[in-house]
Amino acid sequence: MRALTISRHGGPDVLQVRTLPDPVPGPGQLRIRVARAGLNFADVSARVGLYPDAPKPPCVVGYEVSGTVDALGPGVTTPAVGTTVVAFTRFGGQATHVLTDARVVFELPSGMSLDAAAALPVNYVTAHHLLHRVGGLQPGRSVLVHMAAGGVGLAALQIARAVGRVTLFGTASASKHALLREAGVHHPIDYRTQDWAAEVRRLTGGRGVDLIIDALGGEDNARGYALLAPAGHLACFGFANLITGEKRSWPHVLWQLTKVKRWSALQLMSDNRTVSGVNLGHLFGEVALLSEAMHALFELFREGLISPRVDRVFPLAEGAAAHRFLQERRNVGKVLFDCS
Repeated sequence: MRALTISRHGGPDVLQVRTLPDPVPGPGQLRIRVARAGLNFADVSARVGLYPDAPKPPCVVGYEVSGTVDALGPGVTTPAVGTTVVAFTRFGGQATHVLTDARVVFELPSGMSLDAAAALPVNYVTAHHLLHRVGGLQPGRSVLVHMAAGGVGLAALQIARAVGRVTLFGTASASKHALLREAGVHHPIDYRTQDWAAEVRRLTGGRGVDLIIDALGGEDNARGYALLAPAGHLACFGFANLITGEKRSWPHVLWQLTKVKRWSALQLMSDNRTVSGVNLGHLFGEVALLSEAMHALFELFREGLISPRVDRVFPLAEGAAAHRFLQERRNVGKVLFDCS
């Protein structure tokens, strides 16, 4: 098989397409002939050496794929060989073939493309989990989504719109504001030229927002917390602020870590606010949770309430270009690899 390999920690040029032995499924596993594999910010973090869960280089990352089942391990009978599927992968997805737990492999709903399917496991499940299971979003509430034009951001906007009567705020560069308005954002905010916290405070008359979806981390956690309305909720799922430039910078990392706010239970009680953390990679063993979210998303897709936006599809050989495209935040929606 061919696989996009992180040869060592560093800039995008450390990525290489290597030929590796075809994997053989073990008990409870199946093998997928990959058509599309997702690229996520976690993969960029793994490349620069700031993702502690990633395997040590040389390694192949990738958390999600769509494709066709082409081999079953002992004890596995479904999905059958030849079935078109979407799956979670605990690394290894950015390759022509991947092994994964058969319990987190799902047959595609009618009418869903391989591109759209590959956008679901990380971006849409993360957004659904943040808004519903963690955030308990209800009609009449307000949500601030950071990096709103990215994969998780656009997914969160679509899922929040499906709830109905939700006021949406979103941060993104000004060039992406027209698209955010089309996606239902009432108040797009240019984080490059505006103080996003001051702007939200102004727009809400000082009340703040009910729920913040935060992929930024660092000092932005504290700024978001201060912006919460009474009984508000800060849901954190990333630390994009750790990465600056194409390579790891330890002085920058340490500086960002000093900005991380720590809360006590007494403070949370006094403030009537909630802070949650989500790491989807640490939930891959929660099969029932993942299945519930995927089937909820399939239903939203069938009802026409979500429609994954795929910005670019790169061949594996252009791994460096794909990483730069995502890391520079030029994407509007999902970035995929063509592994066929």
